[in-house]
Amino acid sequence: MAKADILGDSLWDAYSNKVTTLMNNPRHQGELFEKEVQERGNELIVADFGAESCGDAVRLYWEIDPKNDKIINSKFKSFGCGTAIASSDVMTELCIDKTVQEAVKITNIDVELALRDDPETPAVPPQKMHCSVMAYDVIKKAAGMYLGVESESFETEIIVCECARVSLGTLQEVIKLNDLTTIEQITDYTKAGGFCKSCIRPGGHEAMDYYLVDILADTRKEMDEEKLRAAADAGASGDFENMTLVQQIKAVDAIVDENVRQFLVMDGGDMEVIDIKTTDENIDIYIRYLGACDGCASSSTGTLYAIESTLKEKLSTKIRVLPI
Repeated sequence: MAKADILGDSLWDAYSNKVTTLMNNPRHQGELFEKEVQERGNELIVADFGAESCGDAVRLYWEIDPKNDKIINSKFKSFGCGTAIASSDVMTELCIDKTVQEAVKITNIDVELALRDDPETPAVPPQKMHCSVMAYDVIKKAAGMYLGVESESFETEIIVCECARVSLGTLQEVIKLNDLTTIEQITDYTKAGGFCKSCIRPGGHEAMDYYLVDILADTRKEMDEEKLRAAADAGASGDFENMTLVQQIKAVDAIVDENVRQFLVMDGGDMEVIDIKTTDENIDIYIRYLGACDGCASSSTGTLYAIESTLKEKLSTKIRVLPI
């Protein structure tokens, strides 16, 4: 069957040649039989997994040498689309000659990468990444059956993006370390949300337990609370002068957020800290007015006085605020 017979012509370039070849000619499709496996002194594992979101299902066969837990042969049956067949075939091949403990480390990203024609071009369109996720899940199930444990025990972290195997902890850490503010930035840094996009927000291809929009909002809220605590601690300890530049800027931002910014925003303006320079006599905080505050007459009189007075009270009497 020709590639264009399987897919619409408009999707021709969205699939790698490896994918379309394996759709028609999988190398490991078939089954293993208990009697033959036992005659060779090995153990047969048969695991099934189905994806509720699309109705695809895969059955994985492992022939395992119990002396060393090595998978010496593997087959699959796939009940689904051509992409599921291609993904299952590559997944099955990756399992062969690995121990069960090694095979369970195979991820859907390994499967997708093995299906690429070149390292930089995705093998399938984003909405089909769930097919390789299904392959990863059936491996966990087979390993759990052989080792006598629940398949969930192989997950040590909460996985938010199944396509890119990105955990909740990783997302929170990357947002904090890089001060990320948009979903696009999260995808650039972690690849989360870059494939099937189900994890971005409700209403995608699959229902998820966690969504990037909520994680970003919650993490940003936590970051703001940490800034407020840092500012409060600085004010209480009088240690602002000995902070690093980054700590000082965060402390100033926290005080402004808590005491000043809402009034600027109400008038259609805002401000940002540009730099902080410390001398023996002064701590000069350079700010830039934004929006309606830029060029406003009171920005160099009443507004400036209010900002400076608040920072002096909360952080240090040596502070001077200088608009630029």
